[in-house]
Amino acid sequence: MSDREKMLEVLQRVFGHERFRPLQKEAVEAAVAGKDLLMILPTGGGKSLCYQLPALLKEGVTVVVSPLLALMHDQVCALKLQGIEAEMIGSMQTPQEVGEIVGRLKRGELKLLYVAPERFSAAGFVDLLHSVPLAAFVIDEAHCVSEWGHEFREEYRRLHLLKERFPGIPVSAFTATATPEVEADIVRQLGLCDPVRLRGSVYRDNLFVRAEPRVGDGKRQLLEFLSRFRGESGIVYTFTRNST
Repeated sequence: MSDREKMLEVLQRVFGHERFRPLQKEAVEAAVAGKDLLMILPTGGGKSLCYQLPALLKEGVTVVVSPLLALMHDQVCALKLQGIEAEMIGSMQTPQEVGEIVGRLKRGELKLLYVAPERFSAAGFVDLLHSVPLAAFVIDEAHCVSEWGHEFREEYRRLHLLKERFPGIPVSAFTATATPEVEADIVRQLGLCDPVRLRGSVYRDNLFVRAEPRVGDGKRQLLEFLSRFRGESGIVYTFTRNST
């Protein structure tokens, strides 16, 4: 079975999809080939499949770095429901729970391990990773790496150490949005080596955006707007609590 046939077989059997969404195939091919990758794809475009599927095709464990414990928990639960060996190590777990996961990692029972960026500062964690076969590192919410990013997080700025301490392991970076300046900064900060760059369109067929100047205090405009969507749900943004 060729690599392409294996990709499609796993896509259908494990993830239940008949075909890839735009740019997913290119991302999976790059990851399977062991190339560094930077993917900018709007929320809902299917970024997670682009590293979860390759993790099932490669030897070793894929380490996913994510800033949100709740998101990690949800993804791990979903992967387990699909029969995929995945775990997370987080600050809310007991030493016994962490020890059990480390044991599974050492025994080669995991395909995906989710951790927060702070985990790399924990005593012994980098040494632990050196003791097990690694397939890849994945940096989720990669805009946090950039000094130009709007979600600055100091621990992300230290992830350049991955390329220094694990020079032979490919790194894939994913984010929903990034300006060209942030994109270039992510590549520079992470030390990505000639990465495959994939950028999805921000335009959606089911979304329409329009701006109108406010007339007076805007109350009449707001009431007219709400009347057009009576019985539906939505969000109205305001500047202050008083104006709300």
